[in-house]
Amino acid sequence: MSDHYYSHSPNAKSEERTWRYTLRGHQFSFTTDRGVFSKGEVDFGSRLLIETFQAPEIDGSILDVGCGYGPIGLALAKEYRDRSVVMMDVNERACTLAEKNATANGVTNCDIRCYENGVNELRDSDAFASVVTNPPIRAGKETVHEIYEDAYERLLPGGELWVVIQKKQGAPSTKKKLEDLFGEESVEVKAKDKGYFIFFARKN
Repeated sequence: MSDHYYSHSPNAKSEERTWRYTLRGHQFSFTTDRGVFSKGEVDFGSRLLIETFQAPEIDGSILDVGCGYGPIGLALAKEYRDRSVVMMDVNERACTLAEKNATANGVTNCDIRCYENGVNELRDSDAFASVVTNPPIRAGKETVHEIYEDAYERLLPGGELWVVIQKKQGAPSTKKKLEDLFGEESVEVKAKDKGYFIFFARKN
């Protein structure tokens, strides 16, 4: 596999930088690096997902799939301190940065895990009230749809999946896939801005 942000071990020479950003009213200090997604700022899609997300009605943990250096998972963990947030990424460098950023921002209710083969590497007992993802579009449609399938399996009854995706990068196929998994009546568009869609699906 070529060296992308979804590579397990990026080959790009490390060049860390630290900057500040405000999410949901909380100020964060983020350290990023070459070889991770959107290293210069929190990308628009992630920001839209963070600001649109609402906590589920049911109790339980939140799972951030493809967490990168941590903006989505850490923002939600900071906002919902009574919930545990599991953050996962295939990129070892991103996971190391997410751990560093959790410490720097005093976020203790998170569990950061690096994986090679997707959500199915979670413990059998892991189940979640919410799954959030800004999926790795460049990894391909099959990989993205596997994330949705794995998320559905890991959600508790009444649990919710939140996805951000651009129209030109597969929003229509995402909508169809989610409707196939969750049922047409259980899928909504929660926000739409600058070509980005926030899809929401609830598991019955």
